[in-house]
Amino acid sequence: MNSLLFGTAKINEKKHLEIGGCDTLQLAKEYGTPLYVYDVALIRERAQGFNETFTDLGVKHRVTYASKAFSCLAIYQVMKEEGLSCDVVSAGELYTALKAGMDPAQIAFHGNNKTYEELALAVDENIGAIIVDNFYEITLLKEILENKNKTQTILLRVAPGIDAHTHEFIMTGQEDSKFGFDINSGQAERALQIVQGESHFDLVGVHCHIGSQIFSTDAFKMASSKMVELLVDWRKRYDFVAQILNLGGGFGVKYIESDDPLEGKEYVREIALSVKNNCAENEYPLPEIWIEPGRSIVAEAGTSLYTVGARKDIPTVRNYVSVDGGMGENIRTALYDAEYTAAIANDMTAPNEEIVTITGKYCESGDVLVKNASMPKVKPGDILAMFSTGAYGYSMASNYNRNPRPAVVFVENGHSRLVVKRETYADLVSADVPLY
Repeated sequence: MNSLLFGTAKINEKKHLEIGGCDTLQLAKEYGTPLYVYDVALIRERAQGFNETFTDLGVKHRVTYASKAFSCLAIYQVMKEEGLSCDVVSAGELYTALKAGMDPAQIAFHGNNKTYEELALAVDENIGAIIVDNFYEITLLKEILENKNKTQTILLRVAPGIDAHTHEFIMTGQEDSKFGFDINSGQAERALQIVQGESHFDLVGVHCHIGSQIFSTDAFKMASSKMVELLVDWRKRYDFVAQILNLGGGFGVKYIESDDPLEGKEYVREIALSVKNNCAENEYPLPEIWIEPGRSIVAEAGTSLYTVGARKDIPTVRNYVSVDGGMGENIRTALYDAEYTAAIANDMTAPNEEIVTITGKYCESGDVLVKNASMPKVKPGDILAMFSTGAYGYSMASNYNRNPRPAVVFVENGHSRLVVKRETYADLVSADVPLY
């Protein structure tokens, strides 16, 4: 269990789980449950580590926070304080980043189906880069730029054909993917030809993202090698020299005891060295290297707190323990068959006595948070902590069954701060339009 206590998390003298100097039982009492708790010191540490590793290697770089992992005003402000840029995948994320005070020049816009309105907003706000994903987007963006008589910095997203050996739903760099211009079919080359011939496009580089929750550096090194090979070819045949090589994110994190990811800075070191070596071997000028960590910055910094309610014991079959949340604020188990680890926050030293399946309150059989968890004897009223929930929890949350989304609290140096309010029942109907 101790290997799942990241950052400032520890067991205090009351045998309670403590994060950021705050007793989680007090947090649950003050803010209610379900509750997302973020260890801000750990977020800062991870963000700093990426930048420092590049700097130590003497590589020009940009660390871009992948907003989709967790987006709110406060997280963008922390990223800004730590010198990170951000990428967005919707007008909503873009709006939030701008409202948080992110420099538009430090924002990159991703997405495989950006609308005309989203692209126009990005151009109007003078964001730093649009990662162009497909031919339709080229057409839309060209029209917008011509109408506004503006030039836009872009990167081309390409699919390098790398299978990252991760879950099929989160593999994005293989040939059969909805994302990017495929290299092997010639789509990437055709995209280059088109944008090079358009004066309103300022093509500065290429981007790839091979997947998520990757534990080895091998796939990243393969991707960097293939991308440099592509750039060398494009320099020879099209006189294009990339200023930027964006290799995405996808660095693995620890959800359960058996997960064994590398430290984030180790991924960075291997990626940077691979690009440097490949460029040197091909006498290609070293481009600025961009990465896009999201999960690896916030996942392990996040802990979800729940209050235990009903349980159902089926002899020789299964013991079900239900909590006051579920798939509405953490759908990853249902969606990806993701695995998590949980503990009883009000007695972290109690010995494990039973195997239970932790379920939520939603009217779905698939509303499961943790399958076959080894736990102490769980009773109603216990505060259950689920670890490494900082990524793709709140950002994928819903109001299914008309349940309000939970609050989000940042903890640091013994202080807690509410950064996202718990939704009310009034919030649930605020967008509804009655018939009479």
